Amino acid sequence: MITVRSEATASGQDPESSFYKEVLQTLDTSGVPVLVGGAYALAVYTGIERRTKDFDLFLRAGDYARATQVLEANGFVTELKFPHWLGKAYAGSSCVDLIFNSGNGLTRVDDGWFEHAIDAEILGVPAKLVPVEEMIWSKAFVMERERYDGADIAHLVRACGDTLNWPRLLARVGSNWRVLLCHLVLFGYIYPGERAHVPVSVMRELLDRLRDELGAPASSALCRGTLVSREQYLHDVHREGFVDGRLPPSGTMSAEEIAVWTEGIAEDENDARP
Repeated sequence: MITVRSEATASGQDPESSFYKEVLQTLDTSGVPVLVGGAYALAVYTGIERRTKDFDLFLRAGDYARATQVLEANGFVTELKFPHWLGKAYAGSSCVDLIFNSGNGLTRVDDGWFEHAIDAEILGVPAKLVPVEEMIWSKAFVMERERYDGADIAHLVRACGDTLNWPRLLARVGSNWRVLLCHLVLFGYIYPGERAHVPVSVMRELLDRLRDELGAPASSALCRGTLVSREQYLHDVHREGFVDGRLPPSGTMSAEEIAVWTEGIAEDENDARP
């Protein structure tokens, strides 16, 4: 396994960074396996650093209860924010996200995340990073009005495309391959001189799938827009009669989980206001 190090992420020792470091060390000492993702992992993979208001830790859903017990025993406040994918740990205004799925329910953290994790040093602490394939997989669906992760994907492909496990990534996206194709087509537009970072065989495979679909029946009343934005396609499912793509068999979420996730839109908008 390759070992990498980010000097910049290891250097900050402001109160927020100290909190992140303490949470990471507490979980590690207690034997709760977690992976560092988000801005800290992006900085290691791409060299792009940005200030973030939280710290993303990924863990299996089966480890979530033990993680919160350990953190609470060490004085942290925890909250299961959305039961289908996200919990939080707090110290004052600082926050650590405890992520075991995604908001759309498609990118559940499983053993594969840990089997392909990368060794790193974050905030001076030995840690493991979310694999690049899983970072791209989970970020590919983030296309909200207020947040779009396509630039992160372009930077990850540019930095890691030559060593990326493309068959794993294709397996991860599965039937949602159009979403990946969208990002890869855009990558070639953003960096016309660096298209070689995406193997020709991968583009041909995805374009062949697209070509094969062109003549397929198109009578489904399904809207998968809710898988890339929890808000912008609610009109389609609530007023236009489309089936919500988050529901089985297209998705994995229950109607109750969708309702709770939708209710959170107003709360998030309030939190974002100055």
